[in-house]
Amino acid sequence: MAAKGMGRWLPPGVRTAMHYQRAWLWPDVRAGVVVTALLIPAGMGYAEVAGLPPETGLYATIVPLLAYALLGPSRILVLGPDSALAPIIAAAILPLAVGDESLAVALAGLLGIMVGVILLLGGILRLGFVTDLLSKPIRVGYLNAVALLVIISQVPKLLGFSTDAGSPFAEVVGIVDGIAAGEVQPLAVLFGVASLVVVLVLTWLRSPVPGVLVVVVVAMALTAILGLSGDLPVVGALPQGLPAPALGGLEWADVAALALPAAGIALVAFADTAVLSRTFAARRGESVSGSSEMASIGAANIAGGLLGGFPISASASRTPVAEQAGARTQLTGVVGAVLIVAFMLLVPGLTEYLPSATLAAVVIAAASRLIDVRGFRRLVRMDRVDAALSVAAFLGVLVFGVLQGIAVTIALSLLAFVNQSWRPYRAELGLVTGLRGYHDLSRNPEAERIPGVVILRFDAPLFFANGGIFEDFVRARVRAAGPGIRTVILAAEPITDIDTTAIDELVELDDWLASRGIRLVIAEMKDPVIDVLRDYGLLDRFTPDRFAPTVGAAVDDVTGTLRGDLEGTKWEEGPGGANGAGGSDRQDPGAPRRSDQGE
Repeated sequence: MAAKGMGRWLPPGVRTAMHYQRAWLWPDVRAGVVVTALLIPAGMGYAEVAGLPPETGLYATIVPLLAYALLGPSRILVLGPDSALAPIIAAAILPLAVGDESLAVALAGLLGIMVGVILLLGGILRLGFVTDLLSKPIRVGYLNAVALLVIISQVPKLLGFSTDAGSPFAEVVGIVDGIAAGEVQPLAVLFGVASLVVVLVLTWLRSPVPGVLVVVVVAMALTAILGLSGDLPVVGALPQGLPAPALGGLEWADVAALALPAAGIALVAFADTAVLSRTFAARRGESVSGSSEMASIGAANIAGGLLGGFPISASASRTPVAEQAGARTQLTGVVGAVLIVAFMLLVPGLTEYLPSATLAAVVIAAASRLIDVRGFRRLVRMDRVDAALSVAAFLGVLVFGVLQGIAVTIALSLLAFVNQSWRPYRAELGLVTGLRGYHDLSRNPEAERIPGVVILRFDAPLFFANGGIFEDFVRARVRAAGPGIRTVILAAEPITDIDTTAIDELVELDDWLASRGIRLVIAEMKDPVIDVLRDYGLLDRFTPDRFAPTVGAAVDDVTGTLRGDLEGTKWEEGPGGANGAGGSDRQDPGAPRRSDQGE
């Protein structure tokens, strides 16, 4: 037990190593080899987008992968330079660097450190709870949008040309213009389409050898043997050098100038990582702490910034490739980092034979696995509001970008929650002969009112937005019940909180009922809510005799008798019963009958 207790304080990577299984080794190594084919061109390409030398993209891949393998809670997440971050990095550092490449590298490293510090502090302060706002509809819509964005970005490479688009729509226009202008290279298309078909077919056949590995090796071999590297776009040779500190020439003024971009990049990086982490963890039956994820991404950014890199996040294109290749643990990232170093030192020219179209096919195949049409259809069947939120996330990310799209959808989710709480389900309850509990009159036609009593339930916390609706509901049901009503019983179990505005509404309602000779009795109210009433000084008004442990107990007290229609019956829930829109008053079927249970 002591060992387990100490193990909780060990880094996740160390805990995984302590329990590593031999059966995981080959899948991890294989996935590391496959992912390396993506890590190299992606790192170099995004470095160029950020206005930095291509080797910095490799440093920003190697160091964070190693740091995250030690500290990261997710076993499958692949970190590295990201398309969403690269333009922001360029906009932040290039104006300050004024053409000085070494200063630009130093500023990028400083930016990575600042992003890392923000995320690390957020993790320490347990701010990862924001991932709780990333509901399933948001994750489904987000991943579908990201998959589409990744696929669109790779289509030009698949066709053998490039575009300078800055948005998905501009990318589509650029693709159409490129095709119309005859820029398509048939040889690149041949390699790309053939690679895509092979990957998809081998995946469908559940081949023990990953299709990604097959197409990369075969494409490089054909390009080298047939001498095609001059006839179609290739990834290009690796730069030489190893990660090293590159923070010279910085001033304190640079910290102030980069503060706002660092905060924005930290938000984008964590939002992107949080969605991917939760999604892939759920697929594997695991769970990931949002705060731990935030801290580990922060540590990875600090390590990368200190050693010649720039801000990074989880990769939406490389992570699914790792999953598809069979990755089991963080060792996949370690293998990828080690292989990049080995290639840079030993065979930097190897990637001169890797066709860009083949690489694009690998990314498209991986991104297609993120598309979850079945999940969206399930949302449509189950809850139209959730389906609409998923569409909003999809369109938001597609149109505005990752951070803005997620922020808009979270805001819409909160509005949907407020709307649901503002106008919750409301029910008047009655007695069904021979059936325990008290049940929704609208769902149980055979249910009857208790003479002189109105039993009501309001399925939401009481707060400023619905306090008036609650009061109007009670008044309307009392009027509808006609004369002779002497007691209103509020089945208060669903009311989990009450704010100051709703307190005023409750007091006004109590006064209105009292003026008509009607007594308000509150049944099943939770102790924390009673504590709120006490804090507001209302227990002098709502004295103990006005609270009941169950609706049945309240009915017993009002009628002065026990129900006589339940002898020999078994506990069951009718339509709209205790778990649904109907009753209250649960009772253990083996428990002795007591008058305070009203059964």
